Formats: sequence, structure tokens, C-alpha cells
Amino acid sequence: MAAAAVAAPPVALTLAFVVEVVAGLRVPPPAPAPPALTPPPSPAAAGPRAVIVMPAHDEGPIIAATVARLLPELPAGFELLVVADNCRDDTAAIAEAAGATVVRRDDPTRRGKGYALAHARDSLAARAPESRPAVVMVLDADGATDRASLAAMAARATERPVQAVNLLAPDLTAAPMVQVSNFAFVIKNLVRQTGLARLAGRANLTGTGMAFPWPIFRDAPLATADIVEDLALGLDLARRGALPGFVREATVWSAASNAAGTLQQRTRWEGGFLATSLRRALPAMASALRRGDARDGWAGLSLAIPPLTLLLMVDLAALLVAALLVLAGASAWPAAVLAVAMAAAAVALLVAWRRVGRAFLSPGAAARLPLYVLWKIPLYLKLLGGRPTAWLRAR
Repeated sequence: MAAAAVAAPPVALTLAFVVEVVAGLRVPPPAPAPPALTPPPSPAAAGPRAVIVMPAHDEGPIIAATVARLLPELPAGFELLVVADNCRDDTAAIAEAAGATVVRRDDPTRRGKGYALAHARDSLAARAPESRPAVVMVLDADGATDRASLAAMAARATERPVQAVNLLAPDLTAAPMVQVSNFAFVIKNLVRQTGLARLAGRANLTGTGMAFPWPIFRDAPLATADIVEDLALGLDLARRGALPGFVREATVWSAASNAAGTLQQRTRWEGGFLATSLRRALPAMASALRRGDARDGWAGLSLAIPPLTLLLMVDLAALLVAALLVLAGASAWPAAVLAVAMAAAAVALLVAWRRVGRAFLSPGAAARLPLYVLWKIPLYLKLLGGRPTAWLRAR
């Protein structure tokens, strides 16, 4: 019984991971490739009036290039609204000179993206009714996308929130730790999102590449310092009946950080994710079980799956404990089942790498996965001392 108790939770989470990855690969995802900087505009039918909200905190060095790259891609009826949020540099002036509409927010006591989005919402609500958008999108200040993706998001976001595929630009010359992290991003934001959409009929919001119908954006609980405000927002909207959809034909790209910046980003996101998961996953599954709602139940189970590296660490630790219990006379079945689940996860990851991951992760970098696990140990030790609770700027 002791061995079964040790092995059962990681077996359940690992098999759920495998099922979601397999479901995400049943329909081949689009081949990832960052958009050209300034592709020629393609003809597009007029869609809903949309505003792209771009929070920007001290983004002076990059905001001009971002705006210049994005403006030629805007379909008819689109507007770019930059929120210069608690800026100590000339982000606002640069964005205005580049052609964006700019609003400024100066409130150092309330820091974070959620407050910037709430400020943009208030600015849009103050407009005359005929000037308000039908759809509001959110794109990070280092983000890039294309006209077809914007049009697809706007068309799908007239009735429900939606999330585009959110990827980091591949770079096979980057440090191996960065490449492995970028591949994990592909698994989370492309493969598992596709699987979640197939199995639960919804997606998780990931912070950039989000789009909302104006009434939902207007009433959403945006003004928060939650460091994973995007994930929490999606869960809150789903609880209200506005399930976020997944737009696989739309992609947004961001530049990957260096090794130090990647570790900082993972600390921020994984700490917030784990706290949200521990707080919400089990209640979501229990509620779905009471209602007999399999799709909501899967959404709760998916939320319980830890980040890829942590899942691997948990599996290895549980397998070691189960093996020691076998030596002490316990049944070998729990350890064997866990080993099979881990092997299935490894095969699923290999298939995912062959289909969509080779542009993000070189074979040489993949061979250093054990070093990546060691590289992440300080992150989890830091989280044991308490997750980040304040807004954190990642580079």
C-alpha cells in the first residue's frame, strides 16, 4: 500500500500529461516560423473593430521597432494602444512618434500588467460608444505577429475570449538551457493547449496573444498584482461561463531571454502557476465530479500537471522511493506502472520534438536535459522558501 500511495499521484499526472500531448499532436500543429519583419500586406475582409492593448514598462529601447513592425500588419479597423506604465524613460514619446496611440499610467504603489490592462480598459470605456472596440487584444511590448493571425483572433473573439499560440522565437545558437526551456514552452503553449482545447473545449490564457469581446474585457477582474494574472483571469472567466477558446491558426512570437533571464522568467511563472494550481485544481476537479462534467474535470486535472521539469523530478523521486520500498518487501507493481508512465511520457516528448520541436531544440541541447534539471533545482529550492508575491520584471 505504501508503494502504491507513493506512485499513484505521479502516475496519474504523468499519464494525464501523455494523454494531453497525444491529443495535441493528433492534428499536426502548424510549422512554427516567426513572421517576416515587414511582409507585404495581404488583402483581408473588414472584420470587427479591434484595439490591441500593449502594456509597456520602460520599453524605450525596443518599443519603436515593435510598433514599426506591427502597424503594417494591422487589418482595417484595428488600433494599437500602448499603455506607458510607470515608465521612467521615454517609452510614451517614442511610441507616439512611431504612430501608436498612447495612454500613460503613473501609480508606483500598484505595479504590474493587470493594472496596466485595467487602465487601458478605463480609457476605452471613457470613449464615445461608437468609438469603443468590439474586440480588445493584448500583446506584449516585445511581441510580433502577422495580419492573418490578428484577423483570425478578432473573428473568433466576438463571442468568447480566445488565446493564440504563444511561442518564443527559436534560436538553435542559444545556450542549451535556453533551448530546452523554449521547447518546454512549445509543449505548454502549442501542444498541450491544442490537447486541452480538444479534451476540455477551452484554453489557458498566457498573457500575450489574448483577445476578448469588449463586454467581457470591460467587466473582467483586471486590476490585480497576481504574478500569473493571465492564468488567473482565464480561470475566473471560465468560472463565469466565458470559456477561453484556442486559435491554432494564430501565432504571436516573443524573443527568448538569455540563460539568466530565462531562469528569472521561469521562477516568476512557475511559482505563480504552482500556487494557482494548488489552490484551484482540486476544487475544480471536485466540482466537475459532482456535476458529472468530464470536460471541466479534465481542465482541473490539466491544471494540476506541474511544469515539465518538475514533473520529471517528481517522477524520479517517486520511482526511487517506490524502488526502495520494493527492496523492503513491498509490491513491485507501483514502481513498474510508474516506470511505464515515464517511458510513455518520454516517447510522447520525442514525437512532439520530431513534429514541432526541432526548430527550437537541437539534438545536442536535448542531450543536456539532465543538466537542465540540475539548473532548475535552485528555482524550486527558492520556491520552497515562498513563491514570488510581487510583480517581477523579467528580461
